Amino acid sequence: MSIMIEGIAASPGICIAKAFKLQHQELHVEKKSIINTAEEIRRFEMMMDKTKTELEGIKAETSQKLGEDKAEIFAAHLLILSDPEFIQPIKDKVTNDSVNAEFALKEVAAMFIGLFENMDNEYMRERAADIRDVTKRLTGHLLGQQVASPNMISEEVVIIAEDLTPSDTAQLNRQYVKGFTTNIGGRTSHSAIMARSMEIPAVVGTKNVMAQIENDMLVIVDGLEGKVIANPTEKEIALYAKKKAAFENQKIEWAKLKNEKTITTDGHQVELAANIGTPADVQGVLENGGEAIGLYRTEFLYMGRSQLPTEEEQFKAYKTVLESMEGKPVVVRTLDIGGDKELHYLDLPKELNPFLGFRAIRLCLSMQDMFRTQLRALLRSSAYGNLKIMFPMIATLDEFRDAKAILLEEKEQLQQMGVQVAENIELGIMVEIPSTAVMADVFAKEVDFFSIGTNDLIQYTLAADRMNERVSYLYQPYNPAILRLIKNVIDAAHNHGKWVGMCGEMAGDEVAIPILLGLGLDEFSMSATSILKARSQISTLSRADMMSIAEKTLVMKNAEEVKQFITSNVLRG
Repeated sequence: MSIMIEGIAASPGICIAKAFKLQHQELHVEKKSIINTAEEIRRFEMMMDKTKTELEGIKAETSQKLGEDKAEIFAAHLLILSDPEFIQPIKDKVTNDSVNAEFALKEVAAMFIGLFENMDNEYMRERAADIRDVTKRLTGHLLGQQVASPNMISEEVVIIAEDLTPSDTAQLNRQYVKGFTTNIGGRTSHSAIMARSMEIPAVVGTKNVMAQIENDMLVIVDGLEGKVIANPTEKEIALYAKKKAAFENQKIEWAKLKNEKTITTDGHQVELAANIGTPADVQGVLENGGEAIGLYRTEFLYMGRSQLPTEEEQFKAYKTVLESMEGKPVVVRTLDIGGDKELHYLDLPKELNPFLGFRAIRLCLSMQDMFRTQLRALLRSSAYGNLKIMFPMIATLDEFRDAKAILLEEKEQLQQMGVQVAENIELGIMVEIPSTAVMADVFAKEVDFFSIGTNDLIQYTLAADRMNERVSYLYQPYNPAILRLIKNVIDAAHNHGKWVGMCGEMAGDEVAIPILLGLGLDEFSMSATSILKARSQISTLSRADMMSIAEKTLVMKNAEEVKQFITSNVLRG
């Protein structure tokens, strides 16, 4: 009898193979008294060096296989091993308590892991996984034990695990590992992100897949719907083999649209753009037929390091992206730190509600040296492509005016120095605060464009922290209140001859796309791997019909009614 297990669809695709349970050997650490603590610290440092060498090898291999951006995970691991705030307490514990290094490591790591795991945002909780991964590797060396690794696999399998560490995922061999499923994790965990890059089907967050599946059981992983089937029947195997073939054929059909424009059946054209985090992501944008970059998240330049990036480092990154896009639009968002993204080296005070606190443009206007450095780098890069700049978390018109004034000051200074700067750089704002959406007609007179950040707009409008599982049911992209705000922004912009993009997850959502098309959205920015699917969908829709559809959704009572209406009348129609 087959076993059906449900989880989170983390990486699309379907695979059928036998199970390989990746169970990391339990590392037993005992407390021992040490007489020569100086010698123990030397031993600890030797094993740290060995661990660093190993991680540098994995980082280089990952960079070659998956790109520099994915290798940054291991740069972060190397930083942990160089962080005095983590390493010094271990050495102090060895010296002051006369204990063995592995016990001191276990105690200090447990403290840090507990600290990060109790934070109420997903990004910081994932830092606990990084510390756990590094600690396990270093402990293994201190104990002289080999840590289990997926690179030992030499036959076609589906990996079953409690979780996959970044190290595990980086060492997956696509020839043999056809998919994986884990007890824990989410769509934004390192393993999920890397699985999507490697195009390995994955279902995470199943909670109990390890307990329900045994080694060598035949397993189906459905990364499209978030399902895992163990011991499938002949009928289920045939059904999923057919579904797998259909998905592969669909991808071939989507690929044919790579160089096509995005046009509806009645001739209306929109722009499909991609969200990126690093220059290495541009390759995926071009391979998937991206017409622009609708969101370059510059905060990744600032993260995973011990100090602020220099103007030159930023300039090179922005210049690389602009040149690679060969004149296609690139919308760069200025530093958006705060909320779920922290920079430990800024040493900012802890806040009770960081999502509503000192973040994004508020932080930049207060720390102007940092802001001006970024703006100079951006202005210098503008000579190398089609740059557009947008400011995040704008709540008032004065914030936009202040940010623009600083940018114009830096532009004038650069021009006086003889530095080439593009003359007409469009300046826009992220619309992610409800008050800004309501006042869009006022902002539209002064900005060049809007980009709607639905991830935050939804949580602020419905007063529901999107990281809090207890209120996740309130994270409703199709809620008529959200749709009305979006319509208000688009109408206000168009009334003043301005364009509107969307860079939140909603822009690539197949239920939302018909509504957004009908509301008049000009640019849809999404994950690069979603572009061809979205282009295919839009090419089957009539703009005139979607306008009528969208109008009806605005007067519906709730999100579920909207979803059912679109599913019945558009997706199945």
